[in-house]
Amino acid sequence: MPRRIRITLTWDGTEFHGWQVQPGLPTIQGTLEEIIGAIEGKPVHVAGSGRTDAGVHARAQVAAFTIGNPIPPDNLRRAVNRLLPPTIRVLDAVETGTDFHPRFDAIAKTYQYTILRSPICSPLEWRYVHHYPYPLSEDAMIAAARLFEGEHDFTAFAASDNRDEEGKSGVRTIFNSTLVRSADRLIYTVRGS
Repeated sequence: MPRRIRITLTWDGTEFHGWQVQPGLPTIQGTLEEIIGAIEGKPVHVAGSGRTDAGVHARAQVAAFTIGNPIPPDNLRRAVNRLLPPTIRVLDAVETGTDFHPRFDAIAKTYQYTILRSPICSPLEWRYVHHYPYPLSEDAMIAAARLFEGEHDFTAFAASDNRDEEGKSGVRTIFNSTLVRSADRLIYTVRGS
């Protein structure tokens, strides 16, 4: 009996060319499909809640796949983590409804961008921040962040998808968009649907 498994992932995307499978290039989806397919004994498609660009990291990306293997979700999580490179981890795995799709059933997504303002960027942080030690108009940036709030049509920024034929809207709502200042950094956070 086919089972739908929802997983939550975290990864350091430095050595990956984003989420989506690209022939001959390491991607998060490709790595997962290879490992889960080997456990299942046949190809498995892993759908994600969204795509990421090369070098992008994730703290809690949701993905899902369908398998016939009766392995309990927690045992599956452990087995997959043993086979994954140390830069990718499955945080949890649960059985869900067969019609669950992480992209179309997502309630909200949060993106965070960090600008490091100090003169020197630590080698332990350079992969996770944008180092910019030059003058910025922080007050103007904080005011501009609020302009993203509300409903906007993002169709022009989205790749086409076979589900577009179902008439899904490209309109999304940005619940809040904040730019927080600390001693040596600006942290821009966007949360939306």
